[in-house]
Amino acid sequence: MKSIQIFDPAMCCNTGVCGVDVDQQLVSFAADVDWAKQNGARIERFNLAQQPMEFANNQVVKGFLERSGEKALPLILVDGEVALAGRYPHRTELARWADIAHPVTEIKPAEGCCSGSKCC
Repeated sequence: MKSIQIFDPAMCCNTGVCGVDVDQQLVSFAADVDWAKQNGARIERFNLAQQPMEFANNQVVKGFLERSGEKALPLILVDGEVALAGRYPHRTELARWADIAHPVTEIKPAEGCCSGSKCC
């Protein structure tokens, strides 16, 4: 199984899902990480404010921060290699990296389509 490491920017707590002004993107990502872990993914998250030594001790992350700065976080490594930077991955990306067969998303008909019509 592949190892996924997420290097988050400095946040108030380990997931960023805390406080009064919660970012919905972080809520969705936290749910996707939980889903992936429940399906066998090996995922670790590191917060720059709470675990700075994880950033300093990883040569890939250290080099990335020297080149791009902390505003370019989050940084996602898959088996130690950069897979994504600057945004959080979607569930489908986590599933692909972790070799999880994810469920098919329900496809809803476009607005205005009705059962039995030729538009669907």
